[in-house]
Amino acid sequence: MKVNYANFIISAVRPEQFPEDGLPEIGLAGRSNVGKSSLINRMINRKNLARTSSTPGKTQHLNYYRINEDLYFVDFPGYGYAKVSKTQRQVWGKMIEQYLMNREQLRLLLLIIDLRHPPSKDDELMYDWLKHYDLPVCVVATKADKIPRSRWQKHLKIIKDALVLRAGDELIMFSSEVGTGKEELWNVITKHMKDDSDLAETVHVEPGLD
Repeated sequence: MKVNYANFIISAVRPEQFPEDGLPEIGLAGRSNVGKSSLINRMINRKNLARTSSTPGKTQHLNYYRINEDLYFVDFPGYGYAKVSKTQRQVWGKMIEQYLMNREQLRLLLLIIDLRHPPSKDDELMYDWLKHYDLPVCVVATKADKIPRSRWQKHLKIIKDALVLRAGDELIMFSSEVGTGKEELWNVITKHMKDDSDLAETVHVEPGLD
């Protein structure tokens, strides 16, 4: 997809704050500091639209980013950070659950996992929860540039086996640093947007620019 412009729209905590224009939404979930903001910036060819932070747990809302007039990326709060209070984790969990179960515009959930490490228990629980409710998932293994190419397939297999990846769910290796997997991920996103015939005409697919 050719990204002509991208804008941050809102940090939402309640359904009444969500955009009402009906554009398809792509959710991004993952552990704190797994690289969700860096992935968004690479996908839209911007350096710092999505703010990256060295402080885990900083994102506390559903952050909406509009891409062209085609779709939204919806960045979830990172999970699995011990210093976030139990009460705050419960608030986040309820907010995310309400969004995932009720948001008709949600077309795909990107589950972001660090390629260098086996999926955490939180990653496994999130994937199982999503599949229990039959939500479409694409697993994105980030930070591919941090390990030798010769070890990529071994690490991908570890992720597949740990999650017990279901048939039809894709696993994409990604690097925000060098752009590995960017066009492949755009193709997956576009396919899920096109699955809804009412929205297909709003999607303009062109070669991406690194």
